[in-house]
Amino acid sequence: MEPELLKSFDLLVAQKGFATRSEAIRDLIRNALVHESLSHDESHALGTITLVYDHRHGGVKENMMEVQHLHHQVISSSIHVHLDEEKCLEVLVVHGTVEGIQGLVKALTNVKGVTHGQPVLIAGELSEHHIH
Repeated sequence: MEPELLKSFDLLVAQKGFATRSEAIRDLIRNALVHESLSHDESHALGTITLVYDHRHGGVKENMMEVQHLHHQVISSSIHVHLDEEKCLEVLVVHGTVEGIQGLVKALTNVKGVTHGQPVLIAGELSEHHIH
């Protein structure tokens, strides 16, 4: 390994608080496997979708609820927070195929009045048949 690359890696190991390079390498491998698994539409995933919207925008709440009912099979739970007099934050806990969750994200972020929509997903299962 090139000395500069190794030096940079050792800095990363120290910054992240790993005891050894091996620990850091294991973490990198796990992250790469999760990333690879999530690149397949049929892979199982779980995580959250965070949404911000203006509740005063005509029909936004009703339209979001309609979308959520159409995709009920991937939604486990939701949390609603009033940010101020206009904005609301909604967090959906989701599980299902990557394709199903991404379909929900797309449908929700296309609702007029939704200003932000961001999924955070992790692999629901890691096995050899999910890693190609």
